[in-house]
Amino acid sequence: MKKKGQMLVLILLAFSLLVAYGYTHNRIVSIAEEPPTQLEALPRVGSQENLRSLLKTYYERESLLYGNMMKTADGGSRGMESVTVELEAQAAVANDAAGDYSTTNVQVQGVDEADLVKTDGKYIYQINGASLVIVDAQQPEKMKVSSRVSFKEEQFRPLEMYLDQDYLILIGHTPMPIGIPKPMIQDSVDSTVQKIRPMPVYYGGSTVYIKVYDIKDRSGVKLEREIKMEGNYLSSRKIKDSLYLVANHPIHYYIMENKESEVPTPRYQDTLLGEEIKTAAFEDIRYFPNAVEPNYITLLGLNLKTFKEKANIDTYLGQGENIYASSENLYIAVNRYEFEQSLDKPQNQVEGTAGFRKILPGYSHNTEVYCFGLKDGEFRYTAKGKVPGRILNQFSMDEYEEHFRIATTTGEMWRSDEFTSKNNVYVLDGQMKTVGSLEGIAPGERIYSMRFMGNKGYMVTFRETDPFFVLDLKEPKEPKMLGYLKIPGYSDYLHPYDENHIIGFGKEVIEVKGAALQAGMKVAVFDVRDVSQPIEKFKTVIGDRGTESSLLQNHKALLFSKEKNLMAFPLTVIENKRVQQDPWSSGEFTFQGAYVYQLDMEKGLSLRDRITHLTPEDYMKAGQHWYESDLNVQRILYIGDILYTLSNQKIMAHDLKTLKLKGSLTL
Repeated sequence: MKKKGQMLVLILLAFSLLVAYGYTHNRIVSIAEEPPTQLEALPRVGSQENLRSLLKTYYERESLLYGNMMKTADGGSRGMESVTVELEAQAAVANDAAGDYSTTNVQVQGVDEADLVKTDGKYIYQINGASLVIVDAQQPEKMKVSSRVSFKEEQFRPLEMYLDQDYLILIGHTPMPIGIPKPMIQDSVDSTVQKIRPMPVYYGGSTVYIKVYDIKDRSGVKLEREIKMEGNYLSSRKIKDSLYLVANHPIHYYIMENKESEVPTPRYQDTLLGEEIKTAAFEDIRYFPNAVEPNYITLLGLNLKTFKEKANIDTYLGQGENIYASSENLYIAVNRYEFEQSLDKPQNQVEGTAGFRKILPGYSHNTEVYCFGLKDGEFRYTAKGKVPGRILNQFSMDEYEEHFRIATTTGEMWRSDEFTSKNNVYVLDGQMKTVGSLEGIAPGERIYSMRFMGNKGYMVTFRETDPFFVLDLKEPKEPKMLGYLKIPGYSDYLHPYDENHIIGFGKEVIEVKGAALQAGMKVAVFDVRDVSQPIEKFKTVIGDRGTESSLLQNHKALLFSKEKNLMAFPLTVIENKRVQQDPWSSGEFTFQGAYVYQLDMEKGLSLRDRITHLTPEDYMKAGQHWYESDLNVQRILYIGDILYTLSNQKIMAHDLKTLKLKGSLTL
């Protein structure tokens, strides 16, 4: 038993090392098979014994997989590449709401996304560390805190929120499982005395925590309901009056060692139902054949219009990595490896970059997508699809006119043979069957950003230059490339300005002895009126190497309004006066705050001002570097003619026309 346990530990250690090298992330090992198309076709786990049997098959294949993958001709290893409703441009390009205030920058119009900050045009709601702060912003010169709810005593960490008229939904997590789980006993070596001693191991882990507040009285908010779900928060969406949330709940592999232990299933607790802890029953948990993962996907749906009714909670044996939602469907995507030959047969030897020789199992890297219909806070599983390659993020997926589009990267950038990286777009029908494809785009590069807009798609790949591709998706069965542009740098995020112009946010790149060296942050406007020859119409580069913006990782950090000719985002600027002489040299910190731009298609990009929450003394103390200070601007929003910048320590209000300071509030 002990040797068996040690072998499992070695297997998992190998898995961790491979993940660290970017080889795989949350993969599913399986053999290709036709997926079920309806919920009734999905088998139920049914019992502990069946779950153990399913996981046993998974771990056996894991053992074979990593035993083979650890072998190389050189005895070493090599790191691999790590890393809708129609989206009409004029409707989705801005944060403009029905009222004269900004809303969260979302991917799909009508599908809200949770964020750190929200406003209803009168009040500003902010997650501030371990607190929720509500600020009365009706008089910018006299801003005041109406309410502050602290969670420091609860071990609760708020992450994101939604507003729904008179209610606020807070989503966060706690490191503690629900209740007190039963311990297992595991052998552990005490390094100080070199002897074996028993150590308790718990199945529990992080718990997703939902708090619903009545905010009709902003000075006295009331906690109406709490829902706790074991697992790790993946993402969520709010569509009209309904909240949809997805969580992952890993299954500890030690259950395979201790056959006497009780196999855990996700638990949840809802104050609406009292203090009782509910447990998902095995007969209610379904799984996807030949795509078993030691993890549960938990889906929670809550109709906020009748939120005092029971929440809808469904559990599946599987894994989720990225989600995309239209107004009617939710798509959960996960990476998946499939073997093209048996693992007990000799593996393929292939020639890699610079003569590097690897022995690799015959496999294909795919993305599997589960589709769930959404209605009034309920999920309905409808279909499962699969395409070659791996996706980048939620913007790699899109729904348009009853078709699902997805952009992937296959292969690896470090390879120079037929297995080098290539980029692709696939179109799937309502049954998640592939009906069209455009493959082999930009060999040797990978996707850095993707944006679907109606019957067109815009893709940015990168290795040393930034190819910007325009794709024709009008005919689902025949996607085509219309044109492309090659320029230095790359874009991490693409945002539509209108139907003819796209804004790219990313990094400039300078070439140094054949290498592409990252430089400052780049903002570019692409003109796509001539789809066969797109051009970079405007461009600005901010700072030098080391300059960073949270916008490059999170689209919600962007404030954009075409109506107000306004664009703003948070930025930490590093400048290097020696960059021309020595591109490899380090620069110095010079600014943290918000960059506020004016943008139109006649004058281009014009920097109006820079707004910082740091004092002159803070800059003098900063030296060469800066850190995640509570004075760092995180979000920018507007209410009427007032622009607000928010950090954890301060809110500043500026006149939108003159950018003169109107008021400031220390939090």
